[in-house]
Amino acid sequence: MPLDRIVEPVAYGPLPDRDNYWRTTAEPPAVPRLEGAQEAEFAVLGAGFTGLSAALRLAEAGADVAVVDAHGPGWGASGRNGGFCCLGGAVLGSATIARRYGRSAARDWANAERAAVDLVAETLETRGIDADRHSDGETLLAHAASRRPDLKERGEEIRALYGLDATLHGKDELAQLGMASPEFHGAVTVPIGFALNPLKYATGLAGSARTAGARLYGDSPVTRIARETGAFVLKTSTGELRARKLLIATNGYSSEDVPAWLRGRYLPTQSNILVTRPLTGDELAAQGWTSRQMCYDTRYHLHYFRLMPDNRMLFGVRGRVRSTREVWAQTRRQARADFDRIFPAWAHVETPHFWQGLLCLSPKLAPYVGPGGAHGAYAALAYHGNGVAMASLSGRLMADLALDRAPAIPRVMSAPMGRFPLGRHRRWLLWGMWHLHRLQDMARGRA
Repeated sequence: MPLDRIVEPVAYGPLPDRDNYWRTTAEPPAVPRLEGAQEAEFAVLGAGFTGLSAALRLAEAGADVAVVDAHGPGWGASGRNGGFCCLGGAVLGSATIARRYGRSAARDWANAERAAVDLVAETLETRGIDADRHSDGETLLAHAASRRPDLKERGEEIRALYGLDATLHGKDELAQLGMASPEFHGAVTVPIGFALNPLKYATGLAGSARTAGARLYGDSPVTRIARETGAFVLKTSTGELRARKLLIATNGYSSEDVPAWLRGRYLPTQSNILVTRPLTGDELAAQGWTSRQMCYDTRYHLHYFRLMPDNRMLFGVRGRVRSTREVWAQTRRQARADFDRIFPAWAHVETPHFWQGLLCLSPKLAPYVGPGGAHGAYAALAYHGNGVAMASLSGRLMADLALDRAPAIPRVMSAPMGRFPLGRHRRWLLWGMWHLHRLQDMARGRA
């Protein structure tokens, strides 16, 4: 029985991931199919950052935990993202959070953002995961002169929330910093976060969870979740897993019916990445971009990019509403055109790698960690394109909830998600947002 998903089938097939550069750098562990009747105390649905982080936490607490994924560890967004381990996870700014949930909630959210970054750093170190870490914080670049005040505002926010000094850079300084581009009019560097290879991180998490005792099953799409004599029964075409508690960690690859509680509560949208071949020293010098900072710009439809340790340039753009072969090709052409405009000296450089993944929005525009619609069920999802750090923390918090540890979850995360309007047609909301944001970018500078 196929899953009831709201995005076109292409999004869940091989095309979006076919030329994923990360797949050439790491090999996730081979995991068996779920065969026959299996039992566990805790069942985790989804083997991305959220599910693997939860499984690791549960297994180290001595729990009997099994993870089930339709494909395997890191197949979805966790193996397709740009590898920005940084502040973020919500669309809501701190001022909006304070108005909606209170000043203390805004402070708690800021602390969670910082804790999420620290958790990934600690995990890499203590688990011995070599994920090609680099970049000292992240840099925000003004794509138009009119956006320079945003840089100062961001610096003041960092000082107020974290007690740290962000560094402002004038337009004339960018070339000296190895960030030369005709596109940018200044920058601010936030001293929190780092870049990594996300698939190597996901692979390391999977290995750590298995070492701790978690069982991982792949190539096992769960098509139905039933309740039988107080247990959750996850059914696949080749077997079933019976568990006392259920942890939902499917994020942008969720469906309307597995479980039914998710219906209308999540909204998948695309993110897209180009990666070049390795650039030569002369090519780097010609453009004047030698910095290995992870960067993004001030557009609503932002670009995100970084020069990786092997001298390949990664360049990401937010996607469109639909997911078809035609839209995939259009998005690749648009991404390449943006790349050539921002880095004109590299217009001749090949970009053999292009891929897409689904990120996830929630109705409240912030992550959710909390009950999953039934006694003993929990969910963690919706990181709004910043899931490396926040998904890792959310998985741990969800595991602690399932272990009855009463973790301190920020109000903005624990608040109920609600449902989007328009039901299964809610992706049309993205169409309106996409065009509105494009008009806003045009009004304040080049779109």
